[in-house]
Amino acid sequence: MIGKAPERTREHVAVLMGGWSAERDVSLRSGAACAKALEGEGYRVTQIDVDRDIAARLKEVQPDVCFNALHGRFGEDGCLQGVLECLAIPYTHSGVLASALAMHKERAKDVMRLAGVPVAEAEVVTRRQAMERHAIKPPYVVKPVDEGSSVGVVIVEVGANGPPARIGEIGKPDDLVMVERYIPGRELTCAVIGDFVSNIIEIKPLKGLEFYDYEAKYAPGGSQHVLPADVSPDVYQLVQKYTLAACSALGCRGAARADFRFDDAAAGGTGELICLEVNTQPGMTETSLVPELAQYAGWSFGELVRFLVEDASCNR
Repeated sequence: MIGKAPERTREHVAVLMGGWSAERDVSLRSGAACAKALEGEGYRVTQIDVDRDIAARLKEVQPDVCFNALHGRFGEDGCLQGVLECLAIPYTHSGVLASALAMHKERAKDVMRLAGVPVAEAEVVTRRQAMERHAIKPPYVVKPVDEGSSVGVVIVEVGANGPPARIGEIGKPDDLVMVERYIPGRELTCAVIGDFVSNIIEIKPLKGLEFYDYEAKYAPGGSQHVLPADVSPDVYQLVQKYTLAACSALGCRGAARADFRFDDAAAGGTGELICLEVNTQPGMTETSLVPELAQYAGWSFGELVRFLVEDASCNR
């Protein structure tokens, strides 16, 4: 059981949102939703659209705690967390190291693999190299090595004569990208909230979408969520086990989410389960997965954000 949400002990919360990453728009939505919920829980809330003067802004506002609702680079990769550590302001979600590790897909794979979590084979190359030749045999997925929300993801299918031109349409030629073996099958996700391991959602993209991309994640009606996921008890327990192992190995705290692919037909019909990534700053919009998982476990959205604020810390 998820247990009872903690009582309110802090007063003034600065909700940090927006920023300048590719995920700015969804961060603004997450931040606005969290700010409204925190006000409903009795906190005094200051909303801050984060810019490069954030340290000075926080010294002016002087909050008791920061609710980090940023997504993508700077807000999710350990940079903002480092600023908050220097200012000695408690903040929600994971600390500097866990955030940096989880955001860098290659480093995260190394850590998860050592923890016994199955991950897909991959190569890291520059975008220019990914455009010039197949880095691995198709089918494969090309994704930025340090972005989230499926930003810039391209699937290269079996039979492709060469890498598609759209790989070069996002980012710079010398940016690093991960070329990862494509895992067919079902999309599953599970969360750790504090020390509670949630149930599992299966995500089914709608509207003919190719996979659980940015639109499927954040557009109303972009995907169907099946909760609890209709998989065997053995697979269910494995997803929960690997979610806890991955989040623990990376050092996550607060709320984090692990995403998986499960191919029923692989390995002679016994199935293949692969962890795609761990998200240390899960979305907090009306279509987001962690709030849905928390609600299924018995917490309202307000109780979830209250837990995150009361769990916030620094020096971790």
